[in-house]
Amino acid sequence: MNTIPLLLYLAAGILYAVHFSTRSATVGRAGTAVLASGSLAHTFVIGMQTMAAGHVPIAGTTQAISTFVWLLAVAYLCMEMTTEERALGVFIVPLLVALQLIRALNPVMERRVPILESAWFGVHVASLLFAYASFALACVIGITYVLLFKEIKAKHLGFFYKRLPSLDSLDLMNARTVTLGWVFLTVGVVVGAVWAAEAKSGPIYDPRVQAMSLADPKILGAVVCWAIYTFALYTRRLGWGGKRAAYLSALGFAIVLFNFVPIGYFLTRSHNFGG
Repeated sequence: MNTIPLLLYLAAGILYAVHFSTRSATVGRAGTAVLASGSLAHTFVIGMQTMAAGHVPIAGTTQAISTFVWLLAVAYLCMEMTTEERALGVFIVPLLVALQLIRALNPVMERRVPILESAWFGVHVASLLFAYASFALACVIGITYVLLFKEIKAKHLGFFYKRLPSLDSLDLMNARTVTLGWVFLTVGVVVGAVWAAEAKSGPIYDPRVQAMSLADPKILGAVVCWAIYTFALYTRRLGWGGKRAAYLSALGFAIVLFNFVPIGYFLTRSHNFGG
């Protein structure tokens, strides 16, 4: 089932690339329609997996990646609807394809272990996934800002200038998505700390929970991400916008992605809860 959303995302990516190159409104609308179809198919897949397992598929790293892909697709479509701008799709959709491919190659539905039967855990993971989706959007917006800025600075108003929103619009979009992501990240970190403290003192012993501390790369990575985005918001109040804010968004999401995939699979001692 995970292959169907992947194929639709891939088709949408091709259409967005053609739209970005040709600026064809018809192709752009087709890309949006196919991406929306992909997100609907993904919603169906997650719904079926939820009914089969009795919980939303977020326990294991691979499941969480797939749910993150779905959230990112929905968030981008919402942004596209509110801004009526499709140019960023060519940057967003390849990320959807790459991450959903991980899930398609590992479609096993991992069992949720008993210690995760907590409302705190659900809020913790959901908040972090919302935050990561927002930061992914902010990263792409930041990258496009830098590309457009360099083109304008070089006084060669061509490829990106004709296809991307204005610098002011991109900077405002970046500020809003970083702020939204920071709120969800803060909630996720705080709730995660509450859940970990509760789980450590609870009746169920799990060595992964007992290993939760700042020494674990996964937890340290989340704290570093929070510090970077807090710094980004603080420096905006000091007048840091534009290119510097864009670079901070790219740096922050690079750490998010590294923390989400390589660390989540290979380096953490406390966050591999697949059954």
